[in-house]
Amino acid sequence: MYLSKVTLQSGQAQWTRHDAFEGPRTALPGFSLDQWLRHTSGRVTSAIAEISALDGAPSEPHSTPAPPIESQEVWAAGVTYERSREARQEEAQDGGDVYARVYGAERPELFFKALPHNVVGSGQHVGIRSDSRWNVPEPELGVLLNPAMKVVGFTIGNDMSSRDIEGENPLYLPQAKVYTASCALGPSLLLTDQRSFPVLDIHITIARDGHQVFSGSTSTARLHRRLDELIDYLSRSNTFPDGAVLLTGTGIVPPLDFTLQAGDRIDITIEGLGTLSNPVKVV
Repeated sequence: MYLSKVTLQSGQAQWTRHDAFEGPRTALPGFSLDQWLRHTSGRVTSAIAEISALDGAPSEPHSTPAPPIESQEVWAAGVTYERSREARQEEAQDGGDVYARVYGAERPELFFKALPHNVVGSGQHVGIRSDSRWNVPEPELGVLLNPAMKVVGFTIGNDMSSRDIEGENPLYLPQAKVYTASCALGPSLLLTDQRSFPVLDIHITIARDGHQVFSGSTSTARLHRRLDELIDYLSRSNTFPDGAVLLTGTGIVPPLDFTLQAGDRIDITIEGLGTLSNPVKVV
């Protein structure tokens, strides 16, 4: 692992993680994201300030971006945008009433998404299931949480989804969402103690054979749920000793006649966080 840091404005730091060509290493000897997250409990602001004061190192020419996590589980929220509710109803074979109900319910939809070994970084391949005929990316704002379930940063996430599998029966959600390379995170972590959703524009483009085949935009201002609300429900009767990443739902859904193909390239940009770029392969 190779860690580099770019200091931003006061109280913030941006981190990227790399696998070095000659083998794993870290720009800061002994640094562990897992340990750092545990030590932020009760002192998020000061812990980020300490990180901001350190001198990182630039990534090496032959290093590969890796997802900016170590042992963190990835969870996701569903139907948090009106567009997502509409899309789920469109794809559901039973009319999708369950999605309309959860959109307006007190309890949000939250589901397990990935363990670290199924998460890829920017530049690495995301997967589409070999037994699915309808696959789409879901561009989302990701939130890094420490073990005390306090916000310590944000990143870009891609919650890959097999729409035909979920649409056939909502109970198939784990198969539609959880598989090899079904989640991408990166290219960096913006460390901050902000406790509410920042208002950020989210853009996605999908290219095939060098030509753009889909593009879309949304804003986190359109989120139907509050950040503290999602975190509260995620932490109920649940513990995360290494912290967690929470993907907060998508407000961009391609049309019904669109599906990803092997060889496509997905670029997701969120202002201030960079661009998460991933080629597509069948897994």
